[in-house]
Amino acid sequence: MKVIFRYIAGYIRGIDSIVFIACSLLTALLIFLNFYYGIDHKIDNLNSTVASFFYRYLIFLTAFALPYIFYTYRGKNYFKHRLILLLIFLSPAIFSWKMAMDTQFHLSDNYLWDYYWNQIIYWPARLIAVSILLFILWKMFYKQESFFGLTTKNFVWAPYLIMLLIMLPLIATASTQADFLRMYPKISDVEAVLYTSDSSWFYYLLYELSYGSDFISVELFFRGFLILAFIKITGKDAILPMACFYCTIHFGKPLGECISSYFGGIILGIVVYNTRSIIGGLAVHLGIAWLMELGGYIGNLLR
Repeated sequence: MKVIFRYIAGYIRGIDSIVFIACSLLTALLIFLNFYYGIDHKIDNLNSTVASFFYRYLIFLTAFALPYIFYTYRGKNYFKHRLILLLIFLSPAIFSWKMAMDTQFHLSDNYLWDYYWNQIIYWPARLIAVSILLFILWKMFYKQESFFGLTTKNFVWAPYLIMLLIMLPLIATASTQADFLRMYPKISDVEAVLYTSDSSWFYYLLYELSYGSDFISVELFFRGFLILAFIKITGKDAILPMACFYCTIHFGKPLGECISSYFGGIILGIVVYNTRSIIGGLAVHLGIAWLMELGGYIGNLLR
C-alpha cells in the first residue's frame, strides 16, 4: 500500500493547483445541475436513441474538453496535437454511443424472462462494442504497446486488496442509506422472474457476471484509453479530464457515489499512470461493485 501512497503523493506535489480547483468546481457545477434539474433521469426517459446520444455527448464533451481548455490557459495547448484533438472529440462519442445504443431484442414470450435475458446481454454487448472501437484505435496508433493497460507485467495484488478492505466500512455505511438501497442491489430488478426458476442460483450468478462485465468496459475506456492513449503527449495531465468525464457517467447513481467517483477516478488514474496497467483498478472496481450488491441485499433485508 505504501507504493500507492507514494504515487498519490508524487502526483499531488506536481499538480497544477489552479487547474485542479477549476476541474473540481466544474465537476461540482455539473453534479449540481444534474441533481437539481434531474438531467440524467430526463435523458433516460427519452424515446429517441439519437436524442439520448446527442445530450450525453454534450455533457461528456463539456466534462472532458473543458479541463484541457483550462490547461491551455496555463500554457499547455494540447489541442495543437492532431491526434489528441481527434481523441478529445471522439472519446465522448464512443461512450455516448455505449450508453445510448439499443440492444433490446425479443428473446422470450414470457415478459419477465424476456426482460431478464435482455438485461443479461445489455452489459456484455456494450463491452464488445467499446472493445472493438478501442481495438481499432489501438491498431491504428498504439499497437506497439499493450492494449490500453491489459497487462500483468510487474503487477502486485497486495495494494489493491488493501484498497478493497479500506472500502468495506464505507460500503457498509452506504448500505444504511435510503438512496443507496433504492439503487442496490441491481439484481432486484430481475428477482421476480428468478423466484419462478428451479435453478435461481445459476441465473443470479449469470446476472452478476453480466453486470460485472460493464466494469471491464469502464476501466478499459477510462483508465486504459483516456489515460494511456494520452500520456505520451499530456503526461499526468490526462488524469483530471478523465476524472471529470468519469464523474458524469455516475449522474444516475446516488449523490454520494457520484461525488466520490470524481476522487476515485483521480486515484485510479494516478495508479494507472504509474503502473501502465488497469488490472489492479479493474479488480478494485469489480470488488467494490459486487460488495455494493451484497451491501444492498443485506441492507434491504435488515431494513
